[in-house]
Amino acid sequence: MSSYTDQRQKHITKMMREILSELPPYLFDFFRGIEHTTSMNTRLAYAYDLRLFFEYLYKEYPPCKALNSIREIPLELIEKVSPRDLEMYLEYLTYYEKEEGHEDIVSHQNGLKGKARKLSSLKSFYQYFYKQQRILTNPSALVDMPKIHEKPIVKLDVDEVARLLDTVEDGTDLTDHQKRYHAYTKKRDLAIISLLLGTGIRVSECVGLNIEDIDFNYNGIRITRKGGNETIIYFGNEVERALLDYLEEREEKVCKEDDTPLFLSLQNKRMSVRSVQILVKKYSQLVTQLKTITPHKLRSTYGTTLYQETGDIYLVADVLGHKDVNTTKKHYAQMDDARRRMAAGIVKLRD
Repeated sequence: MSSYTDQRQKHITKMMREILSELPPYLFDFFRGIEHTTSMNTRLAYAYDLRLFFEYLYKEYPPCKALNSIREIPLELIEKVSPRDLEMYLEYLTYYEKEEGHEDIVSHQNGLKGKARKLSSLKSFYQYFYKQQRILTNPSALVDMPKIHEKPIVKLDVDEVARLLDTVEDGTDLTDHQKRYHAYTKKRDLAIISLLLGTGIRVSECVGLNIEDIDFNYNGIRITRKGGNETIIYFGNEVERALLDYLEEREEKVCKEDDTPLFLSLQNKRMSVRSVQILVKKYSQLVTQLKTITPHKLRSTYGTTLYQETGDIYLVADVLGHKDVNTTKKHYAQMDDARRRMAAGIVKLRD
């Protein structure tokens, strides 16, 4: 396991402990119970969602008014929450204000996708205690999930990919200020974007790479997936050239941290996910104004191209690291529909 992954797990563990210290003790049982079936990132997301739900109960749910703190909310009271109460909570999520930091009031909004995720966390919470027979009813089972309409896949076209790589390489159309930094970062930036486009790895997997995770004998990289599993992903000649070119420069630099990250910031520290997101946005805006391109959209570009070239949805699912092929089918089914539409125009009934 890479040092980055180890540090990330320590950070998540610390955050989980902080959140659980604010919640009723039985929440510890829930997170211990789902530990073997969920990733640390998933559990942290659940923790944030459930803390918000308990904060809402303490503030808005009448039976909680007499309690002195959120930690005093008993499991018996949770069982009495009705489906209508949960629907009122979902309505509350549309827009709410919350005190954060030193008495700063921050407003928050949730669309259908945000509400669906938070309701999913609640359903897992209720289902766990219901299956354990610690509550006799499960009100969340009677609340329907918001219907999410799948959006079309946003990806770069072939010519846009070529223009993006050219822009990264030569710095065309960058501002004078950006060009000064570009002189120091272009090899690194080209290696990052080539790697994302040429392998479909997640941005978190990209920044987590160490130098020793690359093997040019097999043109493979060792990455740690979301669930913590290590796997090997292979890359082609174009990615190889970009990586080798960057490594000549990288080997002359010393990381300020006790680690060997592949991609370094200008401060000679491991690059963050946010830094790569900003990097991709900077270059992609010069290529297309109509599409909002993120590292995840580069991943979609890779997945779409791979599926178009092979037609093998199982291969795409495996390379992208989808545990369930239905996840892949859901995202790329529209491409099959596009093929069927194209077929309709090929066969002519009358000339």
